[in-house]
Amino acid sequence: MQPAAPEVKPVDLSRYVDFINTALDENVPCVLVSADGTGHPDAALKGSLHVFDNDHLAWWERSKAEQILQVEENPSVLVFYRNPSKSIAQLRFYGVATIHYDGDVRDKVMAGTPERELNQDPERKGFGVLIRVDRIRLGRNTVQQREGAA
Repeated sequence: MQPAAPEVKPVDLSRYVDFINTALDENVPCVLVSADGTGHPDAALKGSLHVFDNDHLAWWERSKAEQILQVEENPSVLVFYRNPSKSIAQLRFYGVATIHYDGDVRDKVMAGTPERELNQDPERKGFGVLIRVDRIRLGRNTVQQREGAA
């Protein structure tokens, strides 16, 4: 007999604030995985990644390197969190990124960014990126999923 699949709940990131928002201080920054339009992948540590609200993760983009060009081309991303010292040791967040080069959302992302990361961008030339989270996996199991998301 197959074990019952875990209940899948709607996306609500409030449960993960204490994990994601402390990852940098605990020296386990999240990894952002992206791919360009042809599928060429990239991964980068995102120390500024934080829970923006119940539906979104966010990061302050200051490097303006290859990965943000991929996100512009293909906004589907994955955030990987791993901290074996926590009760929830491993999470994957799947979603769609939106870049905010200016405006209120950019300013709110910057306000939520750890000071340690903002100090790397003293002139605040970076910009905010939001990820609308559509699915969350804990280990092998999808534990939260936005209605209608694949």
